[in-house]
Amino acid sequence: MSGGGKTGGGKAGGKGTGSSKTGATKAGGAGGARVPGKQAPKTVAGGGGARDMRVKVKKAGKLKHSSQLWLERQLNDPYVKRARELGYRSRAAFKLEEMDDKYHFLKPGQKLIDLGCAPGGWCQIAAARIGLDKGKGRIVGIDLLPVDPIPGVDLVEMDFMDEEAPALLTQRLGGRADGVMSDMAANTTGHKKTDHIKIIALAEAALDFAHSVLAPGGFFLAKLFQGGDSATLLGGLKRDFTTVRNIKPASSRSDSSELYVLATGFRRRAEEPGEDAA
Repeated sequence: MSGGGKTGGGKAGGKGTGSSKTGATKAGGAGGARVPGKQAPKTVAGGGGARDMRVKVKKAGKLKHSSQLWLERQLNDPYVKRARELGYRSRAAFKLEEMDDKYHFLKPGQKLIDLGCAPGGWCQIAAARIGLDKGKGRIVGIDLLPVDPIPGVDLVEMDFMDEEAPALLTQRLGGRADGVMSDMAANTTGHKKTDHIKIIALAEAALDFAHSVLAPGGFFLAKLFQGGDSATLLGGLKRDFTTVRNIKPASSRSDSSELYVLATGFRRRAEEPGEDAA
């Protein structure tokens, strides 16, 4: 997903990236179907023992080894398969669904902003949970990339870091937001330290944006990578929100260092910018 400065590709294996952020928009409503926990590869008994039934991709043409491994992982990922069956735009939809099942931060009638929304998986889940199909609530998704239309969702193609973005999205939303969500991830370099710094910087930019658009009591949800450079970000969250949680959804890949921070009960400070926003 990309959004303001963000780069990205949306969800399907995960939400887009940001740089800022690059995003995508989310697809409209989808139920809150539950997905079972990760399943072990199926095996079939025979001959001298069990046979591995995972799909293997033979290298062809100029396909890089890393691309070959990624494709094999996608083909064998139960969440990718389940997302296709349910019409979700990406497997990332299950992450939001799982987190909300546990912490119940999505409520009927809310006004939400999705930063770096491409390709739209989170918008689908959020739309269903706030009752968008019943005329309740409002969702505005922003991304640097164009996003296929999502029923009821207002999609904006621009950088969320643009100085005009907060006022524009608040206007499109019809007032301050009850929640700001971000599944953005910066383009990776392969160097863990550098990649961690980039994702923290992106999350901090998303938090700055949230400060200017959130209504009192609102929530902020963003992706992080596990590492030691998030102290400043977490300190700011604990100061400005009543509750802060780190979450590792079961649907997040086991070999991924990603986690999510959920901050609820936004406390607007007197000097907070944008006080005149509706």
